[in-house]
Amino acid sequence: MNEVITIANQKGGVGKTTTAVNLAASLAGSSKKVLLIDLDPQTNLTTSLGFNRNSYEYNIYHALIGTKRLSEVILKTKIDNLFLAPSNIGLVGIEKEFHDSTRREAELSLKKAISEVKNDYDYIIIDSPPALGAITVNAFSASDSIIIPVQCEFFALDGLALLLNTIKVLKQTINPNLEIRGLLPTMYSSQNSLSKQVLDDLEHHFGHKLFGVDGGHVVIPRNVKIAEAPSFGQPITHYASKSKGALAYIELANNILMSSRGIR
Repeated sequence: MNEVITIANQKGGVGKTTTAVNLAASLAGSSKKVLLIDLDPQTNLTTSLGFNRNSYEYNIYHALIGTKRLSEVILKTKIDNLFLAPSNIGLVGIEKEFHDSTRREAELSLKKAISEVKNDYDYIIIDSPPALGAITVNAFSASDSIIIPVQCEFFALDGLALLLNTIKVLKQTINPNLEIRGLLPTMYSSQNSLSKQVLDDLEHHFGHKLFGVDGGHVVIPRNVKIAEAPSFGQPITHYASKSKGALAYIELANNILMSSRGIR
């Protein structure tokens, strides 16, 4: 059973890219064939896997506008079972390209591109930009589910209601099968009272939407190794496989794998 999962939050700096790359690497480490799609014009996901922005000719932009098939822009990473559809700063101009399309054609461009390769992968993980524009709507339209990273810091819940409402509207209109996989607390510090308060708030209001593990919830800690890993072009699971950050993302992947098999 394959699944398309978007990592989304319109707030920046909450750990979307970190979650996308490390969840994908953890799933790949469980012998699942995984495709990462970098849908953010900032290309942080692409560079965090060691690819230079000028080292490839085609990217996800070309697949979205239809000049290339998605299979023609996919790159093999250094990690077994992990593949990447890279991004490029030119992706910021995609809305202009969509101008001559009908609204529905524009919203379903990524879904159409993914349909060519979906059966080739166990999981397709999409890293979306920090905005609720045309690119993110495309990601939601193409996805089976969404994971929402929530930073355990001040204003963490700001904008969450807007995001949840957007998902609800898209579920009622263009993607009735879209589900929220879960909310993922990130950058948690057990030494910080604010982190503890935000986690308590999440458990109180969204406990049923948090990823469960051993009677608690999967929480991504604030961890220096997680911050260092992208500069070495590696996910945390390869850069520091025994670190708390790596173990947390492995827990998240195991949760995904179990629920994919119908184990709740």
